[in-house]
Amino acid sequence: MNEKILVVDDETEIADLIQVYLNNDGYTVYKFYNGVDALKCIEETEIDLAILDVMLPDIDGFRICQKIREKFYFPVIMLTAKIDDSDKIMGLTIGADDYITKPFNPLEVVARVKTQLRRYQRYNNSKQNQTIVKNEYDIRGLIINRDSHKCFLFGKEISLTPIEFSILWYLCEHQGKVVSSEELFEAVWKEKYLDNNNTVMAHIGRLREKMNEPAKKPKFIKTVWGVGYEIE
Repeated sequence: MNEKILVVDDETEIADLIQVYLNNDGYTVYKFYNGVDALKCIEETEIDLAILDVMLPDIDGFRICQKIREKFYFPVIMLTAKIDDSDKIMGLTIGADDYITKPFNPLEVVARVKTQLRRYQRYNNSKQNQTIVKNEYDIRGLIINRDSHKCFLFGKEISLTPIEFSILWYLCEHQGKVVSSEELFEAVWKEKYLDNNNTVMAHIGRLREKMNEPAKKPKFIKTVWGVGYEIE
């Protein structure tokens, strides 16, 4: 194990508690109580996953997440005392992979960390034992390659998180078919889809933004209202 986990929370008791539980599971923890020191650590250390509190004394967790996504693809879990759905959607839209609301069971945090690391390592490192039929799709100037884990739109590379890449790959893999939010969530997140789950919608919105897709008339990822999403 020995993955490196960044923990950023200005509530020292919470940060210390998370560190203890992660250390007990064999993780190396880099703990900070402010955003400036955390960003410096990210530049100097090869981090495998970050746990970010939304409310910090200097730089909020959303901004830190945005800075991370400018260069890195490792999973990001957001922490917040708020229960507003708009806050959660905001985090997911800017590139977070998961969201935990305070107060929480520290064992749940450890479980979420393990889930995100497994997913990240599987998408980036593991080789499938079955015959791969197709490793690249080229759809009207949108090129996505599973081997290189890169995506280009009209010759310009698009920086995607592992989750965003997997969503786009799944839609391209099922080109011409309408994929429901439930199917997409269970295929990408490997978890049971629950009603009123806005996770897929938030990530689709982020993908469209990166692809400069107009919300009303997207050229690639189209919404079939009441059914799901489709790449024609």
